[in-house]
Amino acid sequence: MTEGKETPLKKVLIIVAKANIEDVYAGLIMANGAVMEGIEAKLFFTFFGLDAITKKQMNKLHTATVGNPGMRMPNGWQFPTLLGALPGVEAGVSAMMKKQMDELDIPPVDEFLDMITAGGGEIYACKLAAEMFKLTMDDFNENVKAIITVGDLYAMSAGEGTQIIFT
Repeated sequence: MTEGKETPLKKVLIIVAKANIEDVYAGLIMANGAVMEGIEAKLFFTFFGLDAITKKQMNKLHTATVGNPGMRMPNGWQFPTLLGALPGVEAGVSAMMKKQMDELDIPPVDEFLDMITAGGGEIYACKLAAEMFKLTMDDFNENVKAIITVGDLYAMSAGEGTQIIFT
């Protein structure tokens, strides 16, 4: 890159490795925004992030209530980690989060994947993680293009103007 001249962003690679609502939706929103701006977007789901593209789990995601430093009470105070461990708290917080998302007309995961792929984005599953969890293409949402290795992902994403984002 030449001094003083920036390479325009042409591609974005978003890696989703966790299956909590806040991390999955961060990846989905960024990928959708990229395709809407004409930027080539690839989403790579690995380890527990695979839940976001697995038919059985994708619309059952939860908010992390234990050990989440971003959790705040309505008054702005830090959400006590111990409180998140109590039975029903995670489910209640997750339901509240989903209700707020519904009010903002934020689509469920499967619809978001439809929107991203309709805009030209691509969805991939990590081969190593899929093998670890004994998952095949049949287990994934129909928008998943392939199960690939990290090396495959880097090869298809190589080039100037590519940004890698890890959620």
